Amino acid sequence: MSAQLACYTADVPEAGALRVELEGPSGVVEVAVVRAEDGGLYAISDICSHGAVSLSDGEVEDCTVECWLHGSRFDLKTGEPLGPPAVRPVPVYPLTVDGERVLVDVG
Repeated sequence: MSAQLACYTADVPEAGALRVELEGPSGVVEVAVVRAEDGGLYAISDICSHGAVSLSDGEVEDCTVECWLHGSRFDLKTGEPLGPPAVRPVPVYPLTVDGERVLVDVG
């Protein structure tokens, strides 16, 4: 698959996240488009690898997002958990900005 329109830059809150659903090779993929504190945009799975809840509802700090349920924090660049209780990374997806369009490749 190729990159799909996920949202527009203005849709993503400062130091926050927006949940989007994109079409993946095996069906719908839930993605969190996250704006880090430095303004950078990242695409990461919206589902916590520990608690199976939405990461887009969590707090963004520096270049991480925190799961609101149990407090696991994930690196937005790698998807790696930075502490317990999560031990498995979450998928990250290539993101490009074309003007105001945010494109994400989940395929």
